[in-house]
Amino acid sequence: MAQAPPEKHSRLVVLGTVCFYLVAAIAMVMAYELLARYIDELESDSDVLYYRNKWVLNTTTVPLFFLFIQLIIAVILFVFLHISGYLFKLPPMPEAALLKGIAPMVFMNVLNLNLNNFTLKYVDASFYQVARGLVLPFTVVLSSLMLHSRPSLLILVSVGIVTFGFLLGVMLDMSPTSTTTPIGVTLGIMSSMTTALQAVVIKRSLDVVKGNAMDLAFYNNLLSAVVMIPCIVVAGETADVTEMFFGQGKALNAFLWGSAITGVMGFLICIAGFLSIKITSPITHMISSAVRGVVQSFVAVLVFGDIITTGRGSSIALILAGSIYYTWIKNKEQQARENSEMMSKLESGAAYERLPMKDVEADVRKNEAAAR
Repeated sequence: MAQAPPEKHSRLVVLGTVCFYLVAAIAMVMAYELLARYIDELESDSDVLYYRNKWVLNTTTVPLFFLFIQLIIAVILFVFLHISGYLFKLPPMPEAALLKGIAPMVFMNVLNLNLNNFTLKYVDASFYQVARGLVLPFTVVLSSLMLHSRPSLLILVSVGIVTFGFLLGVMLDMSPTSTTTPIGVTLGIMSSMTTALQAVVIKRSLDVVKGNAMDLAFYNNLLSAVVMIPCIVVAGETADVTEMFFGQGKALNAFLWGSAITGVMGFLICIAGFLSIKITSPITHMISSAVRGVVQSFVAVLVFGDIITTGRGSSIALILAGSIYYTWIKNKEQQARENSEMMSKLESGAAYERLPMKDVEADVRKNEAAAR
């Protein structure tokens, strides 16, 4: 039996989905910068705001609790979606078998979120794309190891372009006067590695929930929030959380605003990423991710006055060029593979369905009658 063709979407729907994904992802990073300046204004004793290129976690002693609140807000918004009856229905509470199947994903999510956040803490928004520029190389390496396949020469060329772009940006930006620090670059590399690993475990976890990405996203946020609770206690943030809520000062006000804004943005990225993967092709999604990083850098310059040096600009351009070249090569290889499979079917006759002889004879008689 022939398989049903994949659902087609109009160009307007695809364009709207890509724009939604880009806006949500860019807004998340920009929100951190806005919150940092808002907190700076609250804590400033002078009338002039001292604009520091730091984000909200630079001004709080409870970064893990901050992340925990973001996850809780995402869970609450999923519940609101369920109540509204739009797009999502709450899945049943996870059983032991399901928990075992998605545990690696939850662990990687908590680790990746923390590394992403602390990367933003130690680098400017305009350097964030450079710091996390090794996602593609790590993805290719992991795919090769897990699938036991060797990437083509052109794929290695694209990976080389991206890697060179990352190294160029780091080498040219590491100076005594730069805001870029070795710890920020190290966290960016670790974040790139966990992002690549996370993509692998998410694909495996989808089988556990029968391919339902929304259910998986809900479980991911809910269980990640649960895992964060002992992390907060072990990190010794309990006393600081108590002091923030019951002490005096404006820190609580800034923290609540920061949690609310970034929590909503994180939820929107979750939904936008799901829609982007569902409605567009993987190639389109990867290009969207590459374009997102470039736009983030330019917005950081225009809105926040971040500096894009020659090194940063060259690095971002090379990373973007290598990513787009990679997607183009992968698309060409996929088309060649599909064409080869089709030719094999044609040569073997498998692409044709045999018709009953009586149907053929009926068509012949019909044509002869029409000719008379």
